[in-house]
Amino acid sequence: MHGLQQYVAFAETARHGSFAAAARALGTVPSTLAKAVARLETELGVRLFHRTTRQVTLTPDGERLYAHCQRLLAEVEELQAQAAGTRSEPSGTLRVDLPIFYGKHVVMPVLARLVQRHPALRLDVRLHDAYVDLVQEGIDLAVRVGRLDDSSLVARRIDQQRLVLCASPAYLAARGAPSDAAALAAHAAIAFRMPSSGRHRPWQFLDNGQAVEMPPPNVVARINDGEGMVEAARLGLGLCQVPDYMAAAALARGDLVELLPGCRPEPLPISVVVPGGKLLPARVRVAVDALSAARAEPPAQTG
Repeated sequence: MHGLQQYVAFAETARHGSFAAAARALGTVPSTLAKAVARLETELGVRLFHRTTRQVTLTPDGERLYAHCQRLLAEVEELQAQAAGTRSEPSGTLRVDLPIFYGKHVVMPVLARLVQRHPALRLDVRLHDAYVDLVQEGIDLAVRVGRLDDSSLVARRIDQQRLVLCASPAYLAARGAPSDAAALAAHAAIAFRMPSSGRHRPWQFLDNGQAVEMPPPNVVARINDGEGMVEAARLGLGLCQVPDYMAAAALARGDLVELLPGCRPEPLPISVVVPGGKLLPARVRVAVDALSAARAEPPAQTG
C-alpha cells in the first residue's frame, strides 16, 4: 500500500479498533494493514497507535490525524462521484454534534427520516451542550444555539430559541405571581449551572425594549440539565427560565405557567454549521437540506 492507501489503512484501523477487524472490512489481511500503518508512522515521524495484543487505540497525534483523514477520504469519494458525472447517493457515516435536548427531540426525528430514505447512510451522533472543534473532532455537521463567532464555519439558520420564565400553579397559588421583573426578588429560583464555569446562568429579560440580565434570586436548586429544571419547577420548587421547547409540553398540559411573557428576551438563532472551505459530501448536503426544510423558520445564510 502506498500514498492514499496508507491513510485508508490507518483510518479503517482507527475506526474498527483493531487490525483484524479493519482487515475484514477491507478484504485484506491484518499484517498488510499493520505494515502500511507502520510505514505511515515512519514517514510522518509520529506514533499513531498504542498497540496491545487485542486492540489498538489512537495516540493524541493519531486522534488529530484521524479527524483530518475522515474529511479527506469523504472528499475524495465525493470528487470521484462528481468526476463520473453523478451526484452520489448519500452513504457512509454522518458524524453529528448536537445539543442534548434539542438534538434528541428536534434533530433526531429529522435524521431518522433521512436514514430511512437513504439506507446506505449511517449516524454517529454525539449529544452534549459544549462546543467542540469540528475539524479536530472529525464532525461533519453540528447544531449550535446562539450567535456564532467562529468565521471558519459555514452556518445556515434553521430555527430560533426563545427563553420562557415558568412556575407551577401550586407554587403560584402559595407565593403569588410576579407582576414585573423587579418583583422576582421575592421568589425562589431554580438556576442553571453552566458547564463551562459552574456559575449560574443569568436570567434575561426585555425592559422597555432594552435587554437586561439579573442573577437568579434566592436559588433553592441549581441544576445542569434543562429537563431537570423543568421537572423541579413542575414539583413547585420555584421559578425557572428555560428554552421554550423544553417547557412546551409542561405548559400545554398546564403543569407550568409562563410568567412575564411580555418581558421575553430576543430569541437566539439556532444554526446548522459545517466546516468552511471544503466540498460537502452528499451525506452532509442532504442532512443540511433536511434540517433546513424541517423547521418553520426560513433559512438564512450567515458567516
